[in-house]
Amino acid sequence: MIEQLLIPDETRILDESEIPNIDHLITEDDTPVDNFPSAKQQRLLTSTLYSTLDVTFLAEANVGIYHAVKSPPIVPDVFVSFDVEVPENWWEKQQRCYMLWNFGKPPEIAIEIVSNTVGDELGKKRAIYENMRVSYYIVYDPSHKISPESLRIFELSGRRYREISSHWLEQVNLGLILWDGEFEGRSDTWLRWCDRDKNILLTGDERANQEQQRANQEQQRANQERQRADEQQFKAEKIQQTAIAQFLKLGLTPEQIAETLSLPIDEINRASDRIVE
Repeated sequence: MIEQLLIPDETRILDESEIPNIDHLITEDDTPVDNFPSAKQQRLLTSTLYSTLDVTFLAEANVGIYHAVKSPPIVPDVFVSFDVEVPENWWEKQQRCYMLWNFGKPPEIAIEIVSNTVGDELGKKRAIYENMRVSYYIVYDPSHKISPESLRIFELSGRRYREISSHWLEQVNLGLILWDGEFEGRSDTWLRWCDRDKNILLTGDERANQEQQRANQEQQRANQERQRADEQQFKAEKIQQTAIAQFLKLGLTPEQIAETLSLPIDEINRASDRIVE
C-alpha cells in the first residue's frame, strides 16, 4: 500500500513518489546550546500538558519545524500541535522532526523564551510563524531583553498576527499566565498553562503532592474523629460507673441496677469490680 501524505497548502493527496527528497536536510545537529532557566521552563510547559490533557497532541521543546523543503527549519523553544502524534517509525529521518508535509498542518502554538537580543523574536521569527499559519505565537521575555513586557501573546487574525491582552487562547482552550512559585526546587516566576479562570494546570508531581496532602488531611480527620469517639466513650463509662457506685451505696443489688440502667448484668458486675478495685 502506498503511503499518502496531505500537503498543508493544497487539498490533494500526494503519494509516496511525490514526497519531497530530504536527504540534504539536517534534521538535528546534536549540539543544543541552552541555559538552565530556559531548559526548566521548557520542561514545565511540556510535562504539564502531558500530565493534564486527555486529547491527541504533540508538545515538544527544541525540535525543528520544517515548513518548506528549501528553507532551514525554525526551532521554537516549545510548540504544541493538536490532533497529531509522533509516528511509530520515529527513527526514520522523514519522521525525526516536525515536517509540515508529513503532519499535514502547522502547530497551533509556538513559544519563544527570550534570553538574549539576537533571536529576533519580534521580527524574523514572528514573520516565519505568521507565514506558517501558527494560530498563537507567544514571546516570553522574563529579563526584558527585547520588550518592557514579560509576556506577549499574538493571535493569527486573517493573514497577520494581532497582539491580544487576554491570557486565554480561545482556539485551543488553553491559557497562559505568569506564576510565582517553585518548580524542580527553584523558586521563580514561571510561564504556566492555566484554565479560563487562571487556575494553573498542575504537573504530575504537583498533582501527586496534592493527592498526598488530601490523603493526609483525610487521615488526620479520621484520627480526630476516632479521638473524639474515644473521649466520648470514656466520659460515658465514667458517668456509668458513677451511677453504679451511687446505686451500690444506696444498697441496690446488681440485678436492680441492671434493670434500672437497662444494662446487662455482666456489665454491672464488671463495673462493680472496677469500683471495688
